[in-house]
Amino acid sequence: MMNPKIKIVLGGGGAILFSLLLLFSATFYWDNTSFEADSTAIYIERGWDFESLQDALAPHLKSSTLFAIAAKAKGYSSRVRSGKYEIAKGLSNNEIINRLRQKSDPIRITFNNQERLENLAGRLAQVLESDSLSFLTAMRDPEFLKTRGFTTQTALAMYLPNSYEFFWDVTPAVFCERIHKEYQKFWNTTRKIQAQKQGLTPVEVITLASIVHKEAVHEDERKVVAGVYLNRLRRRMKLQADPTVIYALKERFQNFDTVFKRVLYKDLRIRSPYNTYRVKRLPPGPIAMPDISAIEAVLSPQKHRYLYFVANPDRPGYHLFAASLDGHNRNKRKYVQWLNRKKLYR
Repeated sequence: MMNPKIKIVLGGGGAILFSLLLLFSATFYWDNTSFEADSTAIYIERGWDFESLQDALAPHLKSSTLFAIAAKAKGYSSRVRSGKYEIAKGLSNNEIINRLRQKSDPIRITFNNQERLENLAGRLAQVLESDSLSFLTAMRDPEFLKTRGFTTQTALAMYLPNSYEFFWDVTPAVFCERIHKEYQKFWNTTRKIQAQKQGLTPVEVITLASIVHKEAVHEDERKVVAGVYLNRLRRRMKLQADPTVIYALKERFQNFDTVFKRVLYKDLRIRSPYNTYRVKRLPPGPIAMPDISAIEAVLSPQKHRYLYFVANPDRPGYHLFAASLDGHNRNKRKYVQWLNRKKLYR
């Protein structure tokens, strides 16, 4: 007959063993997520230690203590990797740690219609780790621009509107380098030949496209507008583009939030390399980030004899075109009368 005391000892040992197994399972294999959604995103900043990660994870876990035990046991606590990580509901500590050890999730970024580098930097800071000042500093870095053939005035031409994938913790310098590679891909042999046929460099194409983009809000009219400006450039005429005057005014007063509904005659006198009513050349750089359709319009403009255009009051967003100054003046009188009726003085 078995000794009762031995039974008691064995029973206690079994309970302890069972408790240890439960603790082990809870630590590594039980669901440790506390959020209700199907998943949640965890953002781990560059330079974080394990304590910082634990603080960020705590609101999403049932037990941050058990997570810490598992992380230290698996050797993860000293190997924290930055990035964005999607954590699914119902994961165990073991699965969470394995996920955090993998490559972080990429973020798809779409940008367009940015008027200046400052606007683009602000847009990037909304979805990536670095702040807008860090992005702007990298975009304006003199050495980076010089070695790639840009200046601070032409730098915006490098950033083509599109959707791109980046890791959340990408550094501003790496971001700019990647964008330059995308710029080089865009300017393939075919597009470079098209630019040469128009007598323009790639940066000049984008500069003119930025004006076309501002003038022609309807995509189906952009090739016509591009043709007008190219006709004027070939004849060494001033472009006389109102959007360049507006940009010059905004730059002069450093107020890019002002909305101009009408350009006045006094505005045309502003001294600025961006005022195409005064200079017989393109501005020193883009006045905004043009759509790809505007760039393609400059590369493949509509061939015609038009040299002038003015807004068409009967078709909002469209224009009246003319090949002669007399025809343009007739169109212009119609437009000015419409402005005065609407009392659009600024």
